[in-house]
Amino acid sequence: MIASDRIFGLVVIVVALGYILSATQIQASFMADPIGAKPFPIGIGIVAALCGLVMIFRPDPEPDWPEAATLLSLGFAVAVLVGYAYALKPLGFLIPTAVAASILSYQIHPRAVTALLSGPGLSAGLFVLFRYGLGLGLVPFPKGWMG
Repeated sequence: MIASDRIFGLVVIVVALGYILSATQIQASFMADPIGAKPFPIGIGIVAALCGLVMIFRPDPEPDWPEAATLLSLGFAVAVLVGYAYALKPLGFLIPTAVAASILSYQIHPRAVTALLSGPGLSAGLFVLFRYGLGLGLVPFPKGWMG
């Protein structure tokens, strides 16, 4: 299993270097701050590359792989999050966030009532925080509903 960690570490380094390379191509607008948009993604890439080096030089001798049910559950969560990302633009923020949060809440702790209440509550709370606290231009509902 040491070889799998080292191979994965090498893959992480290659992806991190590609990420850093793509971050250097970011065009700065005329209204950008003095630092620009490049340092943050470059820093993320450097941290990822360092993590890859750690995996290569200090691999786990006997990693514990999750059971098939856990892998299936993780795959389902990834599918929900991908669907969420695609649903944000056509459906606005509130509906996809409520649905995704409810599904993931149920997956974490399978209680239907709690999940059905926490999804919309989290959606509304995050909308207020992002829209009014951070000033992001989120669209709450589909544009056709807004008039």
